[in-house]
Amino acid sequence: MQAKVTSSQEDIFQNLPVPSALWKMILPAISSQLIVLIYNMADTFFVGQTKNPYMVAGTSLILPVFNITLCLAGLAGIGGGSLISRLLGQGKEDEAKRVSAFSLYLGLAISALFAVGIAVFMEPILGLLGAGDNTYEYARQYALCVIVTGGVPTVLSNVLANLIRSIGRSKEASAGIILGGLLNIALDPLFMFVLLPDGHEVLGAGLATCLSNCIAFLFFMGVLVRMGRGTVVTFSPKVGLPCRDSMVAVFGVGVPSAIATFLFDLDYVIIDKLMVSYNDLPLAAVGIVLKVERFPLNVGIGICQGMMPLVAYNYSAGNKQRMEDTIRLARRLGLIIAAISIALYELFAVQFSHLFIQDAQTVALASQFLRIRVLATPLMFLSFFTVYLFQAFGKGSISLFLGVTRWLVFNIPMLFLLNHFFGMLGIVWSQATADTLTIFLSLYVYRRYRPRLASEKHL
Repeated sequence: MQAKVTSSQEDIFQNLPVPSALWKMILPAISSQLIVLIYNMADTFFVGQTKNPYMVAGTSLILPVFNITLCLAGLAGIGGGSLISRLLGQGKEDEAKRVSAFSLYLGLAISALFAVGIAVFMEPILGLLGAGDNTYEYARQYALCVIVTGGVPTVLSNVLANLIRSIGRSKEASAGIILGGLLNIALDPLFMFVLLPDGHEVLGAGLATCLSNCIAFLFFMGVLVRMGRGTVVTFSPKVGLPCRDSMVAVFGVGVPSAIATFLFDLDYVIIDKLMVSYNDLPLAAVGIVLKVERFPLNVGIGICQGMMPLVAYNYSAGNKQRMEDTIRLARRLGLIIAAISIALYELFAVQFSHLFIQDAQTVALASQFLRIRVLATPLMFLSFFTVYLFQAFGKGSISLFLGVTRWLVFNIPMLFLLNHFFGMLGIVWSQATADTLTIFLSLYVYRRYRPRLASEKHL
């Protein structure tokens, strides 16, 4: 039995040539990933224009907590989206609707609880993060705006983007994320330097971020209205609860996704903490590199996000050839992007570093670090590509194993080990070293599991 999808969705999932279908899915996803990357830098950039180190420090303290909201969005959105694509592949549209509503209310509940928790325990949390007399008020203002007030619309926007993409509407899914990002970039200077008085720049940045995410959420609600009552993605509680296996499947994929996102951010925090001991210049240099290297990585994530619904649908529909063709093409494209990024960063490392800072010593260190770190780009892509594949298959336990092993067994211990023996260059080389081990493990696990793909059609 085939799912009652629209003709456009049917074309993408079943009929269009794989290159065309993949292109329609990944191009909007890549665009939104790049905008998200730029808008994540926007608050830090504009607050930096105040030349007030306490304002910069206050907003920086909140960013790891804000990233937790994105982990919560991944729990509900990636877990629910992956399952919806597989249910459509099996022709179970009614169950897909129930999973959609469950995922949206799950995202609403956990983001609301998180926001209330931050509001109630604001003082001890900020103390734990290291906020002092000079930074506490700035951190509090920013947290109130982007997490306490803006956390729910931020999470729901990201959940809706994943669910809408899961039914083959990648363009609409990415449009909302892009809208929110562009609005944030435009509203930051307006609120910070025009509407609010001097000394309230952090509050202005927080309000801009909150408002842009609220508007993005309203945009997604408008998309649901335009798609009509018959759409799979729905807020309506009338569709009822999904079956127990479906609920388990949402958490089975969503929880590993959230944990992997959290550990990714933790890895960056540890790099900064270790680099502090080598004085401010290496810390500034590695901070630049961690930003610059995200461009090819976010393109790779966009490829994976666009690929996942196609793989999930055809996996459940039993169309092994189309599934394998999609996997091969997406993997090849990601590796080509990685190769191009290596060539560009090796040739123009100094110029890329100059975009962020003019100090000659810092630029020299940053360009050296960048030429080393970029070598890990294809390895990093293959690592999270494999995790996305197992999320598409609904194999949360395997994706959890790969994600946790990557960060807690290979990457983070390698940071401490290579730092101990080789100093700051050891920190820079840790990514390539650890992900080499990750790739061997990922290939082994995938080859062990691959023969079962032909016969399995589980949630």
